[in-house]
Amino acid sequence: MTRTETEHAVAFDGEGLSIADLRAVAEQGASCWVPPSVLERAKESRARFEEIVRQEIPIYGVTTGYGEMIYMLVATEKEVELQTNLVRSHSAGVGPLFAEHEARAIVAARLNALAKGYSAVRPEVLERLALYLNLGITPAIPEIGSLGASGDLATLSAIAITLIGEGYVLRDGKKVPTGEVLRSLNIEPLELRFKEGLALINGTSGMTGLGALVVDRAMTQVKHAEIVSALMIETLRGSTSPFLPEGHDVARPHQGQIDTAANMRALMQGSLLTVEHSDLRREVADGGDKSGGDGKLHEEGVQRTKVYLQKAYSLRAIPQLVGSVRDTLYHAQNKLDIEINSATDNPLFFEGKEIFHGANFHGQPIAFAMDFVTIALTQLGVLSERQTNRLLNRHLSYGLPEFLVAGDPGLNSGFAGAQYPATALIAENRTIGPASTQSVPSNGDNQDVVSMGLIAARNARRVLENNEKILAVELLAAVQAVDISGRYEGLSPASKAVYDKVRSRIPTLDRDRYMSDDIEAVAEMLAGGEVVRAVEEAGIELR
Repeated sequence: MTRTETEHAVAFDGEGLSIADLRAVAEQGASCWVPPSVLERAKESRARFEEIVRQEIPIYGVTTGYGEMIYMLVATEKEVELQTNLVRSHSAGVGPLFAEHEARAIVAARLNALAKGYSAVRPEVLERLALYLNLGITPAIPEIGSLGASGDLATLSAIAITLIGEGYVLRDGKKVPTGEVLRSLNIEPLELRFKEGLALINGTSGMTGLGALVVDRAMTQVKHAEIVSALMIETLRGSTSPFLPEGHDVARPHQGQIDTAANMRALMQGSLLTVEHSDLRREVADGGDKSGGDGKLHEEGVQRTKVYLQKAYSLRAIPQLVGSVRDTLYHAQNKLDIEINSATDNPLFFEGKEIFHGANFHGQPIAFAMDFVTIALTQLGVLSERQTNRLLNRHLSYGLPEFLVAGDPGLNSGFAGAQYPATALIAENRTIGPASTQSVPSNGDNQDVVSMGLIAARNARRVLENNEKILAVELLAAVQAVDISGRYEGLSPASKAVYDKVRSRIPTLDRDRYMSDDIEAVAEMLAGGEVVRAVEEAGIELR
């Protein structure tokens, strides 16, 4: 790359890669490079490492077998065979392949881990991984096979084996033999030298690469949950009192709660439909006909009114519920930021220090974080489905017709059927339990406590994708409620932008019709971040 090109490319230096950088490379095809200083550092580290090897100092995976076979000593002249056989034997993943952008994220995460400089791989290995990313050479990586310790072995072996010209890469969504692709590009396969096979496959880059994509997408999903909640509250003429800053910034200052409350205020700013608590208080008093107009009740006893001073939790506890999801994602982001800039293989080499024979490949920190994300996103889906139920249930929707039927109820069922997939999906999400507690010993009981971190990341991805459809049902219902209530003109600028965005694709449900396409279309809009962008284009800044 020229200097001008590198100024606009993502640098892989092992220390400063952000989740946004990783997504840019993985999803948007941003170019990347390894700075010369990093390559020089790798060269020097490799030279020191080879000097240790020449001294015939025992080193795991270099002069020994792997895992339980560590007691087997291997002569140094077998270096290429030892490393190559490791990669081949662990290329045993099965099941569906990761999507291309997911595989690219995993490659990027592995490159950055090795670029940190403690894994003692040659600069050529770093340059080859960067070349793969820049040329769009994407290894075909099966989703199933990692135990999350010793790292994502099967997952990363699917990458490593392509470097030696074997295995498969993706072309137009299908796997083709790597050798064919490399020959077509005049790229010579690498020969893996001391420790390089081990360094490539022994780490957490599978769970970390996928986890980074999931968590960043989940932050967008949280914003969508806030956006749809605001639209629903406006349409139901809810109160703004639960979102006042004093109750969050001062009384209970969890950062996620503060941020969600702030977003809700921004989203409903300018609404003519929401009410303040003082309005409700006066309405209660007037409804009792005992206030004399001063907002106070003057007779003792029990009286019935038609006014609810406080709404149900699904309308009132949004900062506490969605804010807690935010806090969970903030925690996961922190763990992932650390992990993608960490050296996670074994052994590691530090100048002037004893060889570190440790277990940085163990994925427990990421496994816990991704399980926590799965739990939080499951609850986000529950909130959305309960809000949908409130819109559809005539006993809970403050005057809206049953199931938001625009025509004749009974003859038409409106959104009755659309609620079913949302309800089914929250039930499905609840079956997706924690993976990090599912340790099963393997490798002759050498790997006797494992993290299952990649399974945790895949679980979180599954719940995230289910939630897109749950939120799509709610968004469709909320927009339908606007039509039926005739309250469009009273909406806030943010909610008008959301309404217009949906209605540009999906017409009003004026009579029963095939609903699956509508739900899938809106779910795709949400997955693509289109609704958040519509709000931002309306001039509303969200945290």
